[in-house]
Amino acid sequence: MNAKMPELKRCFEEAGFDEVRTMLSSGNVVFDSRATQRAALERRAIDAMERALGRGFVTFVRPVNYLQSVLASEPFAEFKLPPEAKCVVTFLRRPLKEAPELPIARGGARILKVRGTEVFTTYVPSEDQGVFMLLLERSFGKDITTRTLDSVRKCIRAS
Repeated sequence: MNAKMPELKRCFEEAGFDEVRTMLSSGNVVFDSRATQRAALERRAIDAMERALGRGFVTFVRPVNYLQSVLASEPFAEFKLPPEAKCVVTFLRRPLKEAPELPIARGGARILKVRGTEVFTTYVPSEDQGVFMLLLERSFGKDITTRTLDSVRKCIRAS
């Protein structure tokens, strides 16, 4: 079950978040908050969704300036990628204790590097899109969230 964006926006507003904007039907929410602790903001968002929507969703919070620094570092620049490749960022809860040996490739999907709480991957669109998420989940578990680089840019522009 996915949340409808107007309902998601309303539940964040009712929870006291300011300047709430939702991104298409992606589940991405951009907001302002005086609080800065990511874990506390995540918990507050989940609690708000549980109250207003009857269900909480996996929630990852990243400040806009942090996302800007991730993009400014040009994380894919060092790799030779085919023009049709989609660049993707997977967000982790915390840095890995030990990163897997990289790159890892399966089908058209490649895990290129891990830096802090972000994993940088690519995939070439194909009939077998499921291999991409399977590769990520097998490498990092299911408590992750993944966004295309374009979606990250849209969140930054919405701020």
